[in-house]
Amino acid sequence: MREDRQNNEIREIKITPNYLDHPDGSVLIECGNTKVICTVMIENKVPLFLRGKNKGWLSCEYSMLPGSTPTRKVRDISRGKLDGRSSEISRLIGRSLRACIDLDKIGERTIWIDCDVISADGGTRTTSITGSYIALEIAIKKYLKDKKIEENPLICKVGAISVGKVGGINLVDLDFKEDSNADVDLNVVMNDNFEIIEIQGTGERDTFSIDELNKFLEDAKVGISDIFKYYEIVEDYI
Repeated sequence: MREDRQNNEIREIKITPNYLDHPDGSVLIECGNTKVICTVMIENKVPLFLRGKNKGWLSCEYSMLPGSTPTRKVRDISRGKLDGRSSEISRLIGRSLRACIDLDKIGERTIWIDCDVISADGGTRTTSITGSYIALEIAIKKYLKDKKIEENPLICKVGAISVGKVGGINLVDLDFKEDSNADVDLNVVMNDNFEIIEIQGTGERDTFSIDELNKFLEDAKVGISDIFKYYEIVEDYI
């Protein structure tokens, strides 16, 4: 049993919109002690495979700053290659956000999402997805206001949460200590119709049944529903 919150309770979220001056959209999102800066910048060009098709693209880059963990996280540039985990999470965030936008409505533009973890205490990828959606909404509303695009391309909201089983107990929104000791660990991405965009799940130390999977998904739905409540607060700042 947790001491600071209920087993099905998410950590307190703090969202600071327009955290940086230069991006089209930006937020600092804090989920407990996990803190991520999410930015959106829109370029008037697309990858070669989309040129001439009047269609846009969305891509993401994710990284953890050296001081985000108890021991220094070596920068990818020092390794001479992209960290495999960073690459995998970048693709996850990109897929998640492409599910919420009609890229035919933005013209030949590329939406770049950058997620930089400045403090990691579990759930950095799910926090990045949530923060990225909010930053994306800020950027799109600015483009609509400035008449750079004619029609809102956003088709749904997106949120993400981790769920799992630790010591035989189901938990929502795992911090690092819980995640590192999890028997089962899942990351779930949903839209605001609570349709599943992506599930990443594994039996770290144990297997789990289909019935247990369904329970994890129900827990995730409740957690993501709570996350969406924070979006309503942010609307006033966009």
